[in-house]
Amino acid sequence: MSVLNQYFDTPFNTAPFSKIKNKDFLPAFKKAIQEAKAEIDAIVKNPEVPSFQNTIEALDFSGEQLDRISSIFFNLNSAETSDDIQKIAQKVSPILSEFSNDITLNEDLFKRVKTVFDSKDNLTLTTEQQTLLDKKYKSFSRNGANLSEEKKLQLRKIDKKLSQLKLKFGENVLAETNKYDMLITNKKDLSGLPEGTIEAAKQLAESKNKKGWLVTLDYPSYIPFITYADNRELRKKLAIASGKKGFHHDDLDNQKNVLQIAKLRFKRAQLLGYKTHSHFVLEERMAKTPEKVSSFLNELLEKAKPAAKQEFKELEAFAKDLDGISKLEKWDSAYYSEKLKQKLFDLDDEKLKPFFKLENVINGVFLVAQKLYGLHFEEIHSIDTYHQDVLTYKVTNNKGELISIFYADFFPRAGKRNGAWMTSFKPQCIKNNVNERPHISIVCNFTKPTKSKPSLLTFNEVTTLFHEFGHALHGMLANTTYPSLSGTCVFWDFVELPSQILENWCYEKEALELFAKHYETEEVISMELVQKIKTSATFHEGMQTLRQISFGLLDMSWHGQDPTPIKEVKSHELNAFENTRLFPDVAENCMSTSFSHIFQGGYSSGYYSYKWAEVLDADAFEFFKEHGIFNKEVSTKFKNNVLSKGGTEDPMILYKRFRGQEPKPEALLKRAGLIKN
Repeated sequence: MSVLNQYFDTPFNTAPFSKIKNKDFLPAFKKAIQEAKAEIDAIVKNPEVPSFQNTIEALDFSGEQLDRISSIFFNLNSAETSDDIQKIAQKVSPILSEFSNDITLNEDLFKRVKTVFDSKDNLTLTTEQQTLLDKKYKSFSRNGANLSEEKKLQLRKIDKKLSQLKLKFGENVLAETNKYDMLITNKKDLSGLPEGTIEAAKQLAESKNKKGWLVTLDYPSYIPFITYADNRELRKKLAIASGKKGFHHDDLDNQKNVLQIAKLRFKRAQLLGYKTHSHFVLEERMAKTPEKVSSFLNELLEKAKPAAKQEFKELEAFAKDLDGISKLEKWDSAYYSEKLKQKLFDLDDEKLKPFFKLENVINGVFLVAQKLYGLHFEEIHSIDTYHQDVLTYKVTNNKGELISIFYADFFPRAGKRNGAWMTSFKPQCIKNNVNERPHISIVCNFTKPTKSKPSLLTFNEVTTLFHEFGHALHGMLANTTYPSLSGTCVFWDFVELPSQILENWCYEKEALELFAKHYETEEVISMELVQKIKTSATFHEGMQTLRQISFGLLDMSWHGQDPTPIKEVKSHELNAFENTRLFPDVAENCMSTSFSHIFQGGYSSGYYSYKWAEVLDADAFEFFKEHGIFNKEVSTKFKNNVLSKGGTEDPMILYKRFRGQEPKPEALLKRAGLIKN
């Protein structure tokens, strides 16, 4: 029997990565699906009258081993993939999709669920149990349980195809990222680049037996080049390569995938009786309707656009003044923005980096978590990992009780997709009176150490680490009975609150003094620099907000209407961006073909949630500021009403219990400098 199908006899029941072979996955999946089906059969064939315990609860705890195998496999597919793993993913995804349909389209199972649901007024259930019952019923009714046999078959075909298309989309984006590099052989072309970036580029070239300096589309290589390189032509070349992912009209082209995904999602929604995919998705979100999302984005647009246009005008004038640039292009944005920021605030990201050595920032975020929530992090080496770069920690509370196992994977490599994310290898739940603690992981792509320097983070990377760690806290501090309601299993437009609120501590003197120390001298960051960080926090906020709104509007344009008439991805995208465009369009580029959030991840009809959660986090942090950023009473309220509650109640009820009121958008607009205090 595969190691994957057994109880993991490892420290803390952690995943036995070193014992897992790729060939184990497919048979392990098939066996785990068989076992899960047997558990479902036992529920269906139970001769007793359907009850909450023998049907709803039993259903939520079924398929535990399958869930663990899935989390291990798909996390590897994101963070340490290979041709082998991608081939397995293509085989296993439709099998899992079919199994999911087998459950939601199982008539006898649905009858039992419906019996319990219809008698809910006569049951004595906790709030969490009521939520679980509603959620389980909807997981059937919203996924075809009431359809005719013919339509159920259509749904199965759509779901199977969608699972394959989404995987293929992600594989193409990763392949495009890994495929491209730009070799620089003339030292003059490095002008403007920070010393650390030059050293990293040389080290990368050496690792590939090339002479010169190698620049790639991985963020730690791409971002510094596009921000600091004086050579405008090379910035243009790199920016176009990045914006062209999935848009080469070749084997890795994603245009057909985008059109098929959007159209199949629409077809699926219609089959289930919804007007569009967005109507289907948003029914289970705080926003509730596409109309609400549109009005939310357009209200923000109204506030942000005048500020963005003014900022763009100033940037244009600055670039013209400085270098005689008559027409500002997309590859000029980061470069001249950084120069203008340096001029206005005398603040250079390169001057900040020595204060943000990765190890210090990790310790800093741990200290913040200790002061807020009484958590302690101890690095341990007895836990198996999937790559030597991965760090592992045991997390305990003030009583020494185990809270979580924590994995951290910080550097880019060929098998890892771009970006940063939080995930889990084992969920929290309470089963047989045992509180099973979670195994949580964050994955990032930060600047690697070089021969002469440790990993020094940009301020943006610091906020990214805090952001993902905020998600991790949501997972670690989970304290619910049922796995499907635990941790980050919340409405999608609520899930970003714990992550985005933690970013605020990066701007506070009291927090920065804990960890922002020069990596060579141990000198604590000066208050002058802290003040500059705070003052510059709203720099180009209008343009940044407009950019985020444009992504939200693009998402809704694909999913909030009938996409059937769309014939061409690029022209559709141009229409969607019409009201938010500042820079001239780049004909060779297309965003949708690498917009993984909405075409591979779970953000379809949900990209607006970043801005939605910003309203929540600005309002929530204002509460912390009023009482002190490490105030125990406020942090305990946040832990007890938000972080530990998962999806056990409606998020607005949880938020109001923490804050005492509904969130006010004014807090965000004030923080962004879009309205005056």
